[in-house]
Amino acid sequence: MDNNTKVEDTQKFIKFSLKSYAENTGMNSVILYKGEIVGVAGYNEIDSANKIAYIGYWLGREYQGNGIITRVSKALTDYAFNELKLNRVEITVAVENKKSRAIPERLGFSNEGCKRQVEWLYDHYVDHIFYGMIAKDWNNKK
Repeated sequence: MDNNTKVEDTQKFIKFSLKSYAENTGMNSVILYKGEIVGVAGYNEIDSANKIAYIGYWLGREYQGNGIITRVSKALTDYAFNELKLNRVEITVAVENKKSRAIPERLGFSNEGCKRQVEWLYDHYVDHIFYGMIAKDWNNKK
């Protein structure tokens, strides 16, 4: 969402989201909080062949720190395993984004490694930490 700065960018994102949902390759939705749209979250990609969902999220700065994304990510993980019958969920986060990294860590995802310079963000490349959860481990936690 960091490169979404114009109305046209949002229109492209909505078209992409509708297409990926129709093709069962992704699922994005808005986050409602106290009746307001405060962000977006969902599966950036659903890999049906390998039964993997890749969770992504963005939340307005003024709504951060309220546990919203943690609850949303938990619900998306539950849905991926219990409704979509997937085997794995991944969340990828920029190394320096400590608030975002806390979400998969809080939910018990495993830190499975770092890829260097995988995203151009603002004016430089950033490294990503990959967090994973498999259905068996998620359902055993309950």
